[in-house]
Amino acid sequence: MPNLPYTRPQRMTGGTPDEYQTEGSNPAMSFLDHIEELRWHLIRAGLSVCVAAIGIFVMGERVFQAVILAPKEPWFITYSLVCKISDYLCFSPPIFNLETRQLGEQFFVHLKTSILLGLVVSFPYVFYEFWRFIRPGLYVAERRAVRGIVLICTGLFYSGVAFGYFVIAPFAISFLAGYTVGAINAPTLASYVSYMAMFTLPTGLVFQLPVAIFFLARLGLITAQFMRTYRRHSFVVILVLAAIITPPDMITQLLIAVPLYGLFEVSILIAKRVEKKQALDWESDPDHK
Repeated sequence: MPNLPYTRPQRMTGGTPDEYQTEGSNPAMSFLDHIEELRWHLIRAGLSVCVAAIGIFVMGERVFQAVILAPKEPWFITYSLVCKISDYLCFSPPIFNLETRQLGEQFFVHLKTSILLGLVVSFPYVFYEFWRFIRPGLYVAERRAVRGIVLICTGLFYSGVAFGYFVIAPFAISFLAGYTVGAINAPTLASYVSYMAMFTLPTGLVFQLPVAIFFLARLGLITAQFMRTYRRHSFVVILVLAAIITPPDMITQLLIAVPLYGLFEVSILIAKRVEKKQALDWESDPDHK
């Protein structure tokens, strides 16, 4: 079967013709050409993660002491700030040591941690490569609508990771390390790193909710009125999601549920703004007058 070129069809909508032209210099790329283009974007993104991971791996123990293990130490900034705010809320984590029970556990945990941190550090460039692959297929008007998307997504991702690291992790570690039914807590290094990843990475992704709602609203798959109608149902879903990505501690669950609900309310405003913009475009389109 011949490999026919694909040309994106023009939309029947208002605006000047230039506003609805794609950016690519070759608008008739074949399917295999797109696959080849995607492959190089993935290679560059993967190399950026590898370079960051190697740098973090080389720093080794310094990264673990200053970043990974810091939330379990009483001197961590979150505990100091909470104690300054209120003596009633003041808390600190119990003293506990991490153990390794397998011969190569420290090495493999070090390797896993380096890759995860490499992904976090290189996220702006990884997303930039993803955006470079998507951008040429968009119309000029669509590119204007999502101007600054790389900076916005990067800011939301790092905000989510920081929230998980400075807020969720200290509360969760204090609760889990201090919880006992008579046994001695002796967590392993692997379990500690896995929990730290669970507290931070999913939160960074969940904080992309406003961006997801923006695109869904532009596609007409969701409206502000729909989100308002099911606001209570959404709050229940947020509580369930908070329970999944946090330990069984009501305080920690509320700590993540509150900002998520705030992002949901912001998403309603974003959807409303998108609908308003689309309505203005519709009214200004001479074909619909």
